[in-house]
Amino acid sequence: MSPSHLLALRPPPDIEARVVAFREAHGVRDAAAVPHVTVKARSGLDDDLHWRDLIPVVAAATRPIPVELLAPRVFPNGSALYLPARGPGAMRLHLALLDALRPARRFGYEGPHMTPHLTLALGRRDVNMDALLHAAGQTFPHPLSFTATELVWMRKPGPGGAYRPVQSWTLGGTRDP
Repeated sequence: MSPSHLLALRPPPDIEARVVAFREAHGVRDAAAVPHVTVKARSGLDDDLHWRDLIPVVAAATRPIPVELLAPRVFPNGSALYLPARGPGAMRLHLALLDALRPARRFGYEGPHMTPHLTLALGRRDVNMDALLHAAGQTFPHPLSFTATELVWMRKPGPGGAYRPVQSWTLGGTRDP
């Protein structure tokens, strides 16, 4: 199976540490090991990597994004426990990326109804989402806020792997080496 790619905003180290500690305390080991706010899922981010030239242009045209991570929720289909990312900037970035990439096929959850989010745990047969949701509510009782200053390309090598940062671009600025 081939690698998967997504584009994300990374939280600052203090929020990342809280998310990692929550995951470790509950034995969560899945593709969301590196905390990130997903703003563009895999569609249009193919292995040919032709899309890479488009991303710095979108990042440069996007101002740093204030993000507020809200109380934990579970997607209706049970696919993930997550912290919704509130703020119009994340949605504008998502729509700008869709417009630039023009994927031949889009996921049904993409577009103006997409939920930018930070995944705490993926739904799997061995995961008790109700218990995790309760624990997450205790761990993340109040919204967490930060300003994202980079757009990050995350890559998962294949099934069973975790998304890891590959490259980042400064929002409103230039590409990082």
